Amino acid sequence: MKEKEISYQVTNTYSTLNELTEKTKNVWFVCHGIGFLSRYFISYFNQLNAEENYIIAPQAASKYYLKNEYKHVGASWLTKENTQTEIENVMKNLNAIYEAEQIPSHVNFYVLGFSQGVSVALRWVSRYKILCNKLIIYAGSIPTELTAKDFEFINYVETKVINVVGTQDEYLTEQRMQQELEKMKLLFGKQYTFSTFEGKHEMSGEVLEMLTKS
Repeated sequence: MKEKEISYQVTNTYSTLNELTEKTKNVWFVCHGIGFLSRYFISYFNQLNAEENYIIAPQAASKYYLKNEYKHVGASWLTKENTQTEIENVMKNLNAIYEAEQIPSHVNFYVLGFSQGVSVALRWVSRYKILCNKLIIYAGSIPTELTAKDFEFINYVETKVINVVGTQDEYLTEQRMQQELEKMKLLFGKQYTFSTFEGKHEMSGEVLEMLTKS
């Protein structure tokens, strides 16, 4: 048995919320967690000031039916199968969206990853030296291959790195959380802050409001 590889062009969707205008203050580039579709994930940002905030939500290409009921569809960014090739595909996807949106220089640019989306967001920012005002690590883990050297460039642009997690997050044991905190301090140093909220492994409207002000 031989496993071969081909390359071909792929068409994918992504979602946006609100309008990008001269009044826009913040542009959010947000990567959803496993099981989401971008159009549902982006709805969490509805409560932010629509005039000031423009949201861009990439869509993971690998879709599947949730709970084996063949009703609701979710998506996953990556699995342990053929991971390196899939990472390359995801990076091309994010780059295409970033280029298509032509984000103006007068806005604050925030990159947020939630859960599985954290690994995607961090790989993208570090690989392509994406300049952002805030890099938000929301209830997710840092990819093991990333090092402090990968993020040296953010020292020169004063990027705020914010880690936020629910106090009852069912996926983060105390031991795992401690390991993540130590790695974040190693990677981001003084530019890193840690915050918690009362809740589980979930998106929180209160947290998003907090993130716009922090």
